[in-house]
Amino acid sequence: MPDTEPQNKPGTDLGSPLALPCGVVLKNRILKSAMSDSLGDGAGNPSEAQIALYRRWADGGAAASIIGEVQSDPHALEKPGNLVVAADSDMKMFARLSAAGTANGAGLWAQLGHAGALSYAPLGTPRGPSKLGLDGLECGELSPGDIKQLPALFAHGAARAQAFGFTGVQVHAAHGFLLSQFLSPLFNRRSDRWGGSLENRARLLIDTIAAVRAAVGSTFPVAVKLNATDRIDGGFSKRESAEVIRMLDETSVDLIEISGGTYFPGARSSGGGRPGEPYFLDFARSIRERTQKPLAAVGGFKTYRQAAEAVREGTLDMVGLARPLVVAPDLPGEWAAGRGSDPEFPRFESPRAGAVTAWYTLRLAALGGAPLPGFPIEAMSGVPDANAALEAYDARDRARHGIWRARFG
Repeated sequence: MPDTEPQNKPGTDLGSPLALPCGVVLKNRILKSAMSDSLGDGAGNPSEAQIALYRRWADGGAAASIIGEVQSDPHALEKPGNLVVAADSDMKMFARLSAAGTANGAGLWAQLGHAGALSYAPLGTPRGPSKLGLDGLECGELSPGDIKQLPALFAHGAARAQAFGFTGVQVHAAHGFLLSQFLSPLFNRRSDRWGGSLENRARLLIDTIAAVRAAVGSTFPVAVKLNATDRIDGGFSKRESAEVIRMLDETSVDLIEISGGTYFPGARSSGGGRPGEPYFLDFARSIRERTQKPLAAVGGFKTYRQAAEAVREGTLDMVGLARPLVVAPDLPGEWAAGRGSDPEFPRFESPRAGAVTAWYTLRLAALGGAPLPGFPIEAMSGVPDANAALEAYDARDRARHGIWRARFG
């Protein structure tokens, strides 16, 4: 097993392999970061479109692709297009998904999710660290007994993901979902062993990583996604994130992926880096010496030069790409080969909240060969109508309610 020294050295290129602490070697330094692709069949199983999409990214050259929002608790879903790993899941469809996503030497990792206070209210049970009654966010409070069961819930999900053919997992502790909620003093107003001090607020994350590692063994990749900041006053701060990264350095995680932002009401959208620079590079530079774990960051990478320099200068071991791979799914292979073509991004006029994300999500369906009526690949150029995409996206979610309830009650 390799040691845990940072794997990249100044001068490393995007096409260089990366040896993780667990012993797995990724073929290059480009990670398809998790997005909520919302391409499950509505009953928690993979769809034909999802299988085709992850095959496309594998063929496109990504070292590993992370599937966003793979749930163990169907009542803590983010959206009804999430996958659910359960004893009665469709094993044949998961096997086909894993075969497609691991083609061309790629890894396929499940992002272990739990929406907590942000659980999809029409089908879920929104509960978080503390009871909240805010404009746009209401939730109940998890009991001490509920919290004690959560590491085992994530561990069971990890073990099932491993059995279903995924080649790694990522513990989702960012963007305002459950583990991120415990870290944030805005969500977490507890006064017991899970609240108050940062050590207490990080306890559930650290316990969850230990449980997941015990479930999957020492040679299976376990990553974590962590906010650099919640980007809201009084939320999880860069100072606190740096300290949690120091704590993570003492765990068995194989990769720390840095992101930012939260769905807490009033939070700013992701960003905040230097103008024209990927969002979290400054933060990554500031904490590079705090951890020996491989580091990745996602957000704001728009050019080959940005990605190549982040790895070459030794700030990151991997570059996370999300929306760039929606508009250019073959980008990883090109960049790993040193071809510096840059993706072109659409421009939107007066999009409503959530509309841009909806547009990108519908394009994922089109990339998988299952476009929604009115949103084929060809229609997603020029100045696309993001607000119309949001309406279609919401309508698709509503159409899945009955399917979800039929399986999960």
